[in-house]
Amino acid sequence: MIPADLNIILPEIVLAVFAMLALIGAVYTGKDKLASPLLWATAAVFLALALWIGTTGQGTNPAFHGMFIDDAFSRFAKVVILVSAACVLLMSEGFMAKHGFLKFEYPVLVVLSVVGMMTMVSAGDLMTLYMGLELQSLALYVVASFRRDHEKSTEAGLKYFVLGALSSGLLLYGASLTYGFAGTTLFSGIIASATEGHLSIGLLIGVVMMLSGLAFKVSAVPFHMWTPDVYEGAPTPVTAFFATAPKMAAMGLLVRLMYDAFGGAVADWSQVVALLSLLSMFLGSLAAIGQTDIKRLMAYSSIAHMGYALMGVASGTEFGVQATLVYMAIYVTMNVGTFAFILSMSREGRPVTDIKALGMYSRKEPAKALAMLVLLFSLAGVPPLVGFFGKLYVLRAAYDAGLIWLSVGGMIASVIGAYYYLRIVFFMYFGSDNEDALDSGGSPILSGFLMASAIIMVVGVVNLFGIEGAAASAAATLVN
Repeated sequence: MIPADLNIILPEIVLAVFAMLALIGAVYTGKDKLASPLLWATAAVFLALALWIGTTGQGTNPAFHGMFIDDAFSRFAKVVILVSAACVLLMSEGFMAKHGFLKFEYPVLVVLSVVGMMTMVSAGDLMTLYMGLELQSLALYVVASFRRDHEKSTEAGLKYFVLGALSSGLLLYGASLTYGFAGTTLFSGIIASATEGHLSIGLLIGVVMMLSGLAFKVSAVPFHMWTPDVYEGAPTPVTAFFATAPKMAAMGLLVRLMYDAFGGAVADWSQVVALLSLLSMFLGSLAAIGQTDIKRLMAYSSIAHMGYALMGVASGTEFGVQATLVYMAIYVTMNVGTFAFILSMSREGRPVTDIKALGMYSRKEPAKALAMLVLLFSLAGVPPLVGFFGKLYVLRAAYDAGLIWLSVGGMIASVIGAYYYLRIVFFMYFGSDNEDALDSGGSPILSGFLMASAIIMVVGVVNLFGIEGAAASAAATLVN
């Protein structure tokens, strides 16, 4: 039994061993001199594991008596997590080296957080869920304050840690209540405790408290308060990481918990998730309008986008899970390209995040401006770009489930949100000519990620690169 179980969790073991060997190797040799090659090696390991998981995994394989589950759903989420983490690492190297804070601990911490994320999306038990969540969170608290000489970075890490501890407490208390009333921590046992499609009062309070803890991790309103400050204060490469892989992991865990543990009582929790979705869409869209810092704007944008993704979860259907997975894959791709552009924004070698600095940027860098325009239009959901189809999926899932009011709210919020994306486009093409213009040129790696993401948003309309079919298989595995 044990050898079979270890074989199922082999990708996580490989990553954990790699992190420990990298840490020991760097400490006893060149330390920060090895930071750059270690970062590239980490990205290569991520991509190799993503290829391994995506091509060799088959069927549903429970490990440790159902505490850990390897299935199509977890494999889909893990591939997105690993690929996005690899992309962000490659984007980070030049920026961090240029500004003097590329440390060997950075890729090690990212690896440890990714191990936690992979454990989260494969959780089949409340203890596995909490272990994965805390492993991810503890590493992220450190990278948020990675620039110890930077006041805002330290502040971001402290805020994230304090509020993260509060959310973990909520989740842990909800898990304790659930265990007390269900008599088991296994998801398969909890789902059996729902009688006639409804939960007892104790279980209902437990699921609401766990939802509150997970809503913090996905930046859903009203548990979003940390997001703008942490996005702004953390180093930009770290912000790019926060906006991609952890979002996919947290949303995957939320979907896994709701459907695997409480799927027998969808009517009891779907309205709660629908309310979180609606509030997130509107607050994110409205609050972003007045932002002048592009990182804070992207923070509120992420709040709104998590609201759209939650629409699929709230539907309580197999198609809703598929819609959420498709949306998250598209969202992560758009964010990789957008943050590649933000990382390239500099003036006289110094990072710039003020939106007004983009005045008439299209004259100096027409190709980059066009690529950014495509990404912003896709984020806004403008057809026929891929981002439009992501929103169409979740809107249709909510509508088919009878949540017409949520679909209408999503469409209204999408129209409001288009304003702040178009405002960036306005500055790039029609804004006042800035005397202190942004530097031209920049890293070819960042330009490559920006262009690749923009091309995917255009070319992907053909068949979404097969994501649709993979997401359908993942949803069928989870719901059935």
